[in-house]
Amino acid sequence: MKFQKRFLSIGNLTFLVLVFFSTSNAFAQDSESAAFSYTFKPLVDNTATSVKNQCRTGTCWSYSMSSFLESEAARISGHVVDLSEMATVRYTYPLKAQMYLRMQGKYQFGAGSLSHDVLNAAAGWGLAPQEAFTGLQDGETVHNHGDMDAALLATVEALVKKPSGNLDPRWNETINGILDTYLGELPTSFEFEGKSYTPASFRDYLGIDPEAYINITSFTHHPFGKSFVLEVPDNFSRGEFYNVPIEDLQRAVEAAVVAGYTVAWDADVSEKGFSFRNGMALLPAKGEESNLWKEEVTEATVTQESRQKAFDNQTTTDDHLMHIVGLATDQSGAKYFVIKNSWGQGNEYGGRQYISMAYFQAKTIAILVHRDAVKRVLR
Repeated sequence: MKFQKRFLSIGNLTFLVLVFFSTSNAFAQDSESAAFSYTFKPLVDNTATSVKNQCRTGTCWSYSMSSFLESEAARISGHVVDLSEMATVRYTYPLKAQMYLRMQGKYQFGAGSLSHDVLNAAAGWGLAPQEAFTGLQDGETVHNHGDMDAALLATVEALVKKPSGNLDPRWNETINGILDTYLGELPTSFEFEGKSYTPASFRDYLGIDPEAYINITSFTHHPFGKSFVLEVPDNFSRGEFYNVPIEDLQRAVEAAVVAGYTVAWDADVSEKGFSFRNGMALLPAKGEESNLWKEEVTEATVTQESRQKAFDNQTTTDDHLMHIVGLATDQSGAKYFVIKNSWGQGNEYGGRQYISMAYFQAKTIAILVHRDAVKRVLR
């Protein structure tokens, strides 16, 4: 992640800083409220649940994908549910520890993951409603994973040193013990609306098929029209991404949203033009930065080459995952994707943001979407 070098290199744990700003200081970058008011007209507003708050955790991947699967369940089966984000987190951490130990510590370990890891959890374990697994212990009302993440990191770092000369085969018990203490044990069954389910049967009840989705990205260091393992630290499970030109990627997302599908979105949010407080993301042209949140700005022109350069020099990195739920236009007629963030509802749009197409083209790392939504565009 972009910020890991500044702190402990614990993957998305550095998102704690972003979350702290969004919940406590409303983002330092947003110190000025917008004097110029952009106005938006909705074009598409797909079914989505309420905006949640990941609080002091690095689990945006689980929040964004749980939101995505909630919309998918509503679209596919008509069931509107509040899914447990922490059940997926609880399932995934031992897998991350296993990979770290198998790679003898020469691998990523931390809070961060990518969209497909939620699908992997849905396939390997299932899904659960929020009421069946909250991940909160001892009267907690909000999530704060600082101590848990530190304990897990210290444990895998100690285990990989093999003090006895061999990797302790009980490592899984140790990791699960920490997770049980902080999050609780995963349920094997639960009641929902008067019926009993297992995680797998609940997934099937919602109509979710983990094999029905595709990761898509757009970078020129791999050939278009083929898949590759995206080289970002949080891709611990080595998920593959289908590679297309950026214009096709944007066109695919627009077509999906118009057709009633929503989209999981992985992007860089470190730019000054990404403002939670103002509920927007803009990519100002050179010389326009000082006008942000004061007046309407002219945006930069994005090319395949410019986005590749930013990825190569790591000014665009895998920062944050969100959920694209709609499409809108501003007062000039320019299009925006409408996203659900996971930083709570504390902005003008109830936690949603309007993402300009320039920002999307420049700062998108990848998307995840149902294959049927994009098969005509990407064939």
